[in-house]
Amino acid sequence: MLRPLFSIPHSTHVDFVAKRWWAFSVTIILVAITVIALFVKGLNLGIDFKGGILIEAKAAQAVDTAALRTQLGELNLGEITLQEFGSPDDVLIRIQRQEGGEEVQQKAIENVRNKLGEGYEYRRVEVVGPTVGSELFHAGMLATGLAVLAIALYVGARFEWQFGLAAFVATLHDVFVTVGLYSVLQLDFNLTAIAALLTLAGYSINDTVVVFDRIRENLRRNKITDIRSTINAAVNETLSRTLMTSGSTLIALLPLVFLGGQTLINFSLALTWGILIGTYSSIYVAASLLLYMPLLKAIKAS
Repeated sequence: MLRPLFSIPHSTHVDFVAKRWWAFSVTIILVAITVIALFVKGLNLGIDFKGGILIEAKAAQAVDTAALRTQLGELNLGEITLQEFGSPDDVLIRIQRQEGGEEVQQKAIENVRNKLGEGYEYRRVEVVGPTVGSELFHAGMLATGLAVLAIALYVGARFEWQFGLAAFVATLHDVFVTVGLYSVLQLDFNLTAIAALLTLAGYSINDTVVVFDRIRENLRRNKITDIRSTINAAVNETLSRTLMTSGSTLIALLPLVFLGGQTLINFSLALTWGILIGTYSSIYVAASLLLYMPLLKAIKAS
């Protein structure tokens, strides 16, 4: 019989509720660091949000993006991102907006074309203005906020409003603290970052809903145990599932963090951090918030 290499005991009896103030303290510190970083450093907006030059080109053969990035870096045009687009010989080049007017932008495009040489067919060349970039930024942040709110409304309708409110606070915490990571490390905040935040919100609520479902089940099944014991039992009963799910996801993400290169680091690092924070908040924060919901206490007392 095969034995698992690693497993979490199913009969843990950790008093997570008693440790909630330590968890709340960590949460307050992380939120404070995020707020300070956003005020002091702000977000390092990428080309998508602050405007820039977009070039879609087709090469005569498969594009070596690493070599091409080094080649274009010699032009000293600032931030340059390359992305395989459709097929190995198609490349999407994004260059940060240059200081100056339209003539400066066109000069940068000309320098890129000269550097690439004759082996490329240019299918699209656009200059994204700062106004369009600002609109994309606000639309992306609005989409993230609405997604978190929609998740909370769903949880509230699926369970009770108390669960929805706790899910909203916990998920918002996870997303906000991840935004803080972008600010503290000055990672490029672009449309890929928005995708990471939306992915994180969905992953975070998945863990939280599993814990909430067990709490609701225990509330219905056991009318004697107090709410603290109910929450502790639910978190302990789902602990193995929570840690194993997060652990297996991290196993897939860590190679991207260390070996994915400059192209994937922003996305993979944000997701890795978000999963760690999301797992912590599902275990310590989201469930413990239910202690402060008066209606839940009334239901339990009845």
